[in-house]
Amino acid sequence: MVRMLRPLRRAVTYKRWLHIVVAIVWPSLWLFVEEAWWTQVTAAVVLGLAGLVPVARVVEGFQARLLLTGPRQGAESPEIVTTPSLTWADRGRTVVWLQTRLCLGWAVAHVSVQMPLLAVDLLTAGLGRGPAAGGFVPVEGTHWWYAVLSPLPLVLLAVVVVWSGRLTTALAGRLLGPSRAERMAALEERTEQLLERTRIARELHDSIGHALTVAVVQAGAARAAGDPAFTDRALEAIEETGRAALEDLERVLGVLRESEKPVSGRPTLADADRLLESARASGAKVDAEVTGPVETVPGPVSREGYRILQESLTNVLRHAGAVPVRVRVHVADGTVVLAVRNPLPAGMSGAGRGSGLRGIRERAALLGGRARTGPDAGDWQVHAELPLS
Repeated sequence: MVRMLRPLRRAVTYKRWLHIVVAIVWPSLWLFVEEAWWTQVTAAVVLGLAGLVPVARVVEGFQARLLLTGPRQGAESPEIVTTPSLTWADRGRTVVWLQTRLCLGWAVAHVSVQMPLLAVDLLTAGLGRGPAAGGFVPVEGTHWWYAVLSPLPLVLLAVVVVWSGRLTTALAGRLLGPSRAERMAALEERTEQLLERTRIARELHDSIGHALTVAVVQAGAARAAGDPAFTDRALEAIEETGRAALEDLERVLGVLRESEKPVSGRPTLADADRLLESARASGAKVDAEVTGPVETVPGPVSREGYRILQESLTNVLRHAGAVPVRVRVHVADGTVVLAVRNPLPAGMSGAGRGSGLRGIRERAALLGGRARTGPDAGDWQVHAELPLS
């Protein structure tokens, strides 16, 4: 019983009733001027023409959001847009919504007036006084059991108020909700946001992960060497790598603060010497060969190539340590080829399932290229081919 009465205790129930009844205010005023059937037909025609105006959906959307949706977001709080109609289908749905509001408004308003009058008539007739309210529903005779039936019209009124509000809310979700094109646009925007977040997370993983790996390797080597000169060089390398990582972090945070900020400030393959020197300072014996016009590689390809090379060297330092590394960067025939090879440490499974290696393959795939990572003839290799176009 308490559960059945719960909707009557919610303010949104009466806000919905108000939304339904408001729809017939101006047609009712018209009836006072000219009480004829054609006035209501004219009102319906006027509403139909008004629904064809794009801004009508804005007005109806705001009104529906204000009066139909409650504080709890759930099944009873549908998605209602407040943007102008962009297509004739949107205009048609707005017209149907306005006509539905008009018809439902007349029915609910009539019930809202007549049910209390009927309850009064039943009560007075049951007390032997005869009908007093003068409602549209006639009450014949005077019987005591009329008084017992007098609460039923009020119960019916409560049911009509609750369920007409829910029906109107459901119709608002269908008729004032986003169209298929709008849903697709929202989905594409959400997808772009997720891709941007993924790119930023990958940027942080590559730049900060590389800096921390170099710092850890340098610090461990300096402590084990016991040579003041080597320790100075290690501290200098840590300082330089940390400063570069801070610059990368500032670029990423700049993208977060300003979505329209250009990405031209990110490092490219032209800055690969910084990575190679950092790896050499960490103890790795890097044999690098760069051929072809690296400076002419398009920005997106060059930036992603830099990150692939950075992640490859980071993995070498993290998992193999100070080992010989062979780096090849070759630009020719519309393709950038990046190849990094190092001896595979004993006991290393070479599964190649880490997030960094997965990121290398994803970067190459997004550019329309391909990347292979894994053991090859006793070495660990990263081989990526990126198209220039």
